[in-house]
Amino acid sequence: MWFMFALLTAFAWGGADLFYKKGTDSQDRYSHIKIVIIVGIVMGIHATAYMLIQGLTFDPMDLIRYFPVSALYILSMAVGYIGLRYIELSIASPVQNSSGAVTTILLFIFFTHELGALEIVGVAVITLGIIGIAILEKKAEHQALQKSATQIDKKYQIGVIAIIFPILYCLIDGLGTFADAIYLDELSLISEKAALLAYEYTFFICAILSFTYLKFFEKVKFNLFKERDKGFAAILETTGQFFYVFAMSSNAIIAAPLIASYSIFSVILSRIFLKEKLSKAQYAVIIVVILGIALLGVADEL
Repeated sequence: MWFMFALLTAFAWGGADLFYKKGTDSQDRYSHIKIVIIVGIVMGIHATAYMLIQGLTFDPMDLIRYFPVSALYILSMAVGYIGLRYIELSIASPVQNSSGAVTTILLFIFFTHELGALEIVGVAVITLGIIGIAILEKKAEHQALQKSATQIDKKYQIGVIAIIFPILYCLIDGLGTFADAIYLDELSLISEKAALLAYEYTFFICAILSFTYLKFFEKVKFNLFKERDKGFAAILETTGQFFYVFAMSSNAIIAAPLIASYSIFSVILSRIFLKEKLSKAQYAVIIVVILGIALLGVADEL
């Protein structure tokens, strides 16, 4: 089932990326804080509903036990939200999600794993495809900027500072996913359900703190019900997180790069809904990544 959970996570997070970008205002320096607030509120609601429906008992100590993982994830997401103000989704997402390769490398270094030929080829193809998409996107954007004589929206400009954000996300999220693999798969330090509740309630606490800062210290007016795109992003983010913990608990070393391929779905959706153009080379890379995903699916059935 880990393969299906990983695919569902990739689909959900690919959709979330689209709405993150649509809901990001390059002129609003508090945009990333607003996203944290909305995502945290949705996660808090989901965690409470899930706990009540499943009849679970939440141990507050799980917040502390799982905090190293939660902190890395939330920090990486906050960095990613800031970066969306300055760089195109189709560039940011593939660079960020090279984190799956970081996780796989760390797991290979610190833990012993036996992978079949199909699994190795599948992981390699997906990872190279994600990196390839990032390179092609950066090249295409550079050419577009050279040809264009019009003023480019601030959030579509590329510079040293802009590209730092997805790189930082990649490294921090890669470490977070590695830590998650240790907690859920390698050493089984916490159950999937406990990890889900701990993470979502930690994010909820961050949302409360962020709202308090925005409302009472910065005096910023913020109406949750007018942030529709951020709301859709939060719902999809939470949906992906639900499936994510179950995917990571079974086969983390393979699930991590597969889940990271959600950047491919982000790129496709950004073309459809944000009207960002896609070249033949980019289509080719996307097809290659999909073939890599198919190889992992076949390997899972063998």
